[in-house]
Amino acid sequence: MQACKKVTPTPKQVFPQTYTSAYEEIYGHCYDSVPYGVVALDLYSEGIELDKDHIIRGTGYNLYLSDIFVPDSLLAEGTYRSDGSAQPFTFLPGRDYEGTPHGMYILYIEQDKIMTIHVLDSGSFTFRDGNLDFKLYYRNSEGQTTTYEPTFRGTLIPWAKQ
Repeated sequence: MQACKKVTPTPKQVFPQTYTSAYEEIYGHCYDSVPYGVVALDLYSEGIELDKDHIIRGTGYNLYLSDIFVPDSLLAEGTYRSDGSAQPFTFLPGRDYEGTPHGMYILYIEQDKIMTIHVLDSGSFTFRDGNLDFKLYYRNSEGQTTTYEPTFRGTLIPWAKQ
């Protein structure tokens, strides 16, 4: 009696509205064909921290944006948008390449283990007075485009990547 089986809806994904810590990963001029600096943003919600070896510990969310193109070597104040142009004030959109996320995505971590990966399609963010305000887009479980607008208030911790 398949028709009598109770259907349990998939719960709606609820991402945090604020992130409590953030790292600016500094890559410098790492692409031969791009004359601009590259940084990444690595943000963590309450309940998540990095240990001394930069290993994620705890339960919560990690918002990651890679390949942010900056005019010099650090994030400059202004508005950044996702696209593939590799021009200053742009960053790569999110993509899933055979199960591996690239660009921008959110990890849900539970007791130090990655439980889910949610790739973000596109968006923008503003960096002003040390604050980050995001407007990001992703497809929900029904395939509809959903807007996600988290913030970060605090100090970006610089981390030079080798």
